[in-house]
Amino acid sequence: MIPKIQELINQAQDRYLATDELELMESYVSSLPDRLKLYKFIRDREIDLLQAVADQVPAEIPNIVEADLEMGIKNLILVLRYCSMAMLLNDENFLKERLLNWLEGIMSMRDTRRLNETLYKLLNQGLRQSLNPNQLALIQPLITSAQVTLIY
Repeated sequence: MIPKIQELINQAQDRYLATDELELMESYVSSLPDRLKLYKFIRDREIDLLQAVADQVPAEIPNIVEADLEMGIKNLILVLRYCSMAMLLNDENFLKERLLNWLEGIMSMRDTRRLNETLYKLLNQGLRQSLNPNQLALIQPLITSAQVTLIY
């Protein structure tokens, strides 16, 4: 969304915004308080959310190698942070440009599919327990985009 908003702002010297453009701007601005609140919540609860995920992995994958789990959690931290920023900006392209292409290359080097499936399943469970439906609707599509890139 931010690139679209920037484009509209850049056009200000040439003309006034059309009704549909104003509606786009208004939609983004009106959703910003909810996005900020969710961003702050995830930022403040990141350690708790991801520690809960890490603690549950050995029950799901008993023979998990500690180094693999550490790397998986580090990648999940990056994903959650970039998803949160993309949600705040309302810009899925931010996520794709900054993170997904890099992660896709990194993850293709190692066979971590089962671990990633488990990590994302547990993260999604934690988010469903911690967030209300409106908050979940803001962040879930971005998490799903990352999940699909890494696993499939």
